[in-house]
Amino acid sequence: ENREDMLSSKSNRLTEALEEANKLFSGVSCAREAALDAQFLVLASNLGKEKANELHSEMAAFDSLTFAEDLLNFMGINRMEVEENDGDSEGVSGGYLPSNAWHKLREEAEKYFRRAPSFHYMLGSFKSDPPVPRQRIERQKKTTGGEEKRAMPAQLKKMEESHLEATEKEVERILGLLQTHFKNDPDTPISFFDLVIDPNSFSRTVENIFHVSFIIRDGFARLKLDDDKLPIIEPSKHSKEKESDRGAGSRNQVVISLSHREWK
Repeated sequence: ENREDMLSSKSNRLTEALEEANKLFSGVSCAREAALDAQFLVLASNLGKEKANELHSEMAAFDSLTFAEDLLNFMGINRMEVEENDGDSEGVSGGYLPSNAWHKLREEAEKYFRRAPSFHYMLGSFKSDPPVPRQRIERQKKTTGGEEKRAMPAQLKKMEESHLEATEKEVERILGLLQTHFKNDPDTPISFFDLVIDPNSFSRTVENIFHVSFIIRDGFARLKLDDDKLPIIEPSKHSKEKESDRGAGSRNQVVISLSHREWK
């Protein structure tokens, strides 16, 4: 809004605005405020550039050609001699510069620039040496109770064998009950749920379903649906039927979902 006033050489409005912005920036706490400060800085920089361009001074302007001539003279080139010997030195490469011209310029320019100290390791140079292989003597010392540890797998194996034996006996017992029932009443198949469900134990019911699954898998019994679409179980009557059940029916498995609420 006060652009013309700020660009005036007699006005200090731009300096006052910058000082006020510095005070306001000390209390900045949000990203939006910082963005507004950056936007103001861009506007102030543009105004300062325009104000500087309007200033007129008696100082000599920078002449790039004169600077280049002085630089070449410092590096060891005399333009007058080059022009006189232009025809004799057409094959000289590098623009008639001496071999040490750039080194001379570098030595002079280094005086006006701060140099960072060279980096070095306090413990010498870093070398990625392969790790030293460890000796296995300590590991051999730690293996003192080997006999006791080897006894554990044997105990577990015995437990697994006893568990398998108990499962086989339970499967045989259920199969015997099923066959005895059909001998007494061969025309009345028993309900699958009446066979496996224990009214007093949910875990026992799950075990019964697990054991009956072996009987079905091995073809000693089969499942089918009655008129009410409920599963019934009956033992296989002939050996041929058992063999066919073992061949095809053993590959078909069914997952039964039975919650504690459904069991009740």
